[in-house]
This record gives sequence, C-alpha cells and structure tokens, in this order.
Amino acid sequence: MTSQASRSAADQPPKICCEYLTEQARALFGPHPFAAQMSEDQVASLLPEYLAMSQAFPYLQAGSQRDLIFDAMHHNRDIARDIELTSVVANFICWDETGGHGRILQGGKAALPDILLTKNFHSNLLKKDASQLLGRAILPNYSSRTKQYLHSLYAGLSSKDSLVRCAYMVAFELHAADMIQSLWTTLAKTFKAQPDDLEYFRSHVGGEDPAEKYHGEMTGRLIGELVQPDRSGRFLDEFFRAYRISVQWCRDLIGIAARTGDDHSEIQHHGRCHCGSIKFYVRAPRELSGVRCNCSICQMSGFIHLLVTGDKLRIECGEEFLTTYQFNKNIARHTFCRLCGVKPFYRPRSNPSGFSVNIRCLDRSTIARVRITEFDGEHWEQAFVSMHQDPESCFEDQRSELAWRAQ
Repeated sequence: MTSQASRSAADQPPKICCEYLTEQARALFGPHPFAAQMSEDQVASLLPEYLAMSQAFPYLQAGSQRDLIFDAMHHNRDIARDIELTSVVANFICWDETGGHGRILQGGKAALPDILLTKNFHSNLLKKDASQLLGRAILPNYSSRTKQYLHSLYAGLSSKDSLVRCAYMVAFELHAADMIQSLWTTLAKTFKAQPDDLEYFRSHVGGEDPAEKYHGEMTGRLIGELVQPDRSGRFLDEFFRAYRISVQWCRDLIGIAARTGDDHSEIQHHGRCHCGSIKFYVRAPRELSGVRCNCSICQMSGFIHLLVTGDKLRIECGEEFLTTYQFNKNIARHTFCRLCGVKPFYRPRSNPSGFSVNIRCLDRSTIARVRITEFDGEHWEQAFVSMHQDPESCFEDQRSELAWRAQ
C-alpha cells in the first residue's frame, strides 16, 4: 500500500535527506502532540510512560541486531555490510543514551571508568528533571500501551530487511528530535521552569550543538548506504509507518493525560506502611471502588480492598521489609511489613497475579471518593459468584469511616 507522501516522491529530488523527511512528516502529522498545553497533573500522568520509553529504548536498540547475528552464525556466513552499518549506528546510539559519549567528550579516554556512573544515563537525567518539576521521584510506567509501542519499535529495528531497519532507525530519531523539543517547551511553560535547568532536554535538543541533530544526521546517512533509488518509494512507506507508530503513542499518552481530571481516569495514588519503610504507588481512578470483607483476617486488620491488575502497582522502596503469611487454601499471599506489621497490599485469592491494596494505606489527598462493596468472605465461594451479579454497595467520602484515623 502506498501512502500519499510516498506517491509524491517522484516529484521530489531523488536524494532523500533528513530535512525532506522532517518536512514531509510535519506536513502529514501536524504539530507534535506534546506541544499541547498540559496541566501539572497531566504531566505527572505522562512522564512515567515517557520515562519507560527512555529507559528501555537504548537496550532495545543495542539488542536489535541479535537475531541477525545468530542467523549468520547458523548459516555459517559472513556478516553482511548492511548489518554492520545498522549495528554500528545502533551501538553508538546506545552508547550515547547511556552517557558514555558525553563522558569521553568531557574527559577523554581517562574518563572511561566513569561510564559506571549510571546517573549519567539519559533516562536517569530524565528522572532527575521529573523529580525537580514534580517535587517527588517517579518510576517508569510500562503500561500496556507503552509496552505495545516498544514491541512494535523493536520489531522494526530488528527486521531482517535492511530497508525496514533503516526506516525505523531514521524515523525514531527524527521523531525524537521533535518530541523532545515539544515536551521541553511544554514542561517549561507548565511549571514555569527555566528550560536550561532541565538537563535531559538541554543535552538532547538545547544549546549550540544539540546531540539529537547528530543522531538524525547519522541515521540519515544510512539512507544513502542502504536505500537504492528504485526502492525509495517503499522506504518512504516504511518510514512514515514507523513515524506514525511513534506519533500515535504520543497521542495516546496525551489522551490519557487529558482525562486525568476525570474521576474515571487513572492517576498515581501513593501509599506506605505505618512506619514508612515500604512505599509504593498504584494506578487507579480518583474515585475508588473498594471492597470490605468480613473474613477473619480482614475483620481483624480492617483491610479495605482496592483490586488491581499486577501492572498497576509499583513498589518504590522497602521490598526487603515485606514478609509473607498464608493460611487455609494457601492461595492468597498476605504481605506485611516485618517492622510495623501493617499489610499495605497483598496477592489475593480472587486474583493471585494481581494485587489487593489497602485503601487505608493510601494518601487520601488524591482520592475523590470511595465506593464500597460489601463482601461475605466468611462464605467465600458463594460470595465471589454473587458479588458479580447484584452487589450491595454504599458510598463513603474521605471524611467517613475510610478516612485515616489519627489514633
């Protein structure tokens, strides 16, 4: 299938360059989604997803040639030049994203041991910038949408077809330049921050000699090496397909962030045990659906359940303080802080691969309302079936019984 952009390629100069591709991409896709105005809450929703991409990308890029090498080994043949070319570019991009190139530029060969300072990884610079803006640390959020995007990206970067590999490498880098610049501008406006104080963004697209420009030029040179004139139309199709994947991921994140103020959209709720040794966050709506159970352990502990899938909860610190208790069917794994004895979350019998979070352990400032369903845990099997048919429920706000008690 031929795109509108590639159909017009015959009217363009035969040499496809980065400037031409950038111009065509902007004409086709319009202003970058990250250029849209965002609130602080929307940025807080977006940055963990962006961090996940930033953290994973260099590893995916560096490992993308693996199957090509194994294929050469299996067939006992020489490494083809197209593999050499995409490999060396991929390896450099990974080297740069993990801080190595910058260290050598600053200190020469004597600075080589400093590559062990992983704080210089670009994803860690992003963490630092995000912490400065939000006033708290963030962790990457590998949501299903971001994981899907990264899998699609890797499939293109690791393709056996050198033209596809080239298209995905060029598209990612040219899109990254526009994406990072747009997000940098938006963050500075949203938080009224000094742009040069944001090190991750400044190092990529700021100053007189931005690194992203060279990433684009380096990958762009692959076009002249790997794309024959009679294949330029197909290259453009693959390039715009790859570019569209990245733009759509950004649009999806903006769509999620735009719904942050909606009680049914997901935000980060932070929680902890009583002594604070265990800290975590869970992604859930502002209006929570809780379950109050009358089984023996819930009665004694006063646990109010927020049931979430396994990818919604992330432990920020203190995992080493968790201890596990099991009883009866030995399916549920009740996890407690071994210092203060509080159970902030656990693996429930109803969903062993997910979590049940104690709403009482969450910071109430992010909770708009709690909807409680009563559950007859004393008669678990019957109650589990009836709960999904005609649950008896009630509403309680933050100031009711569910509010944290001072004593």
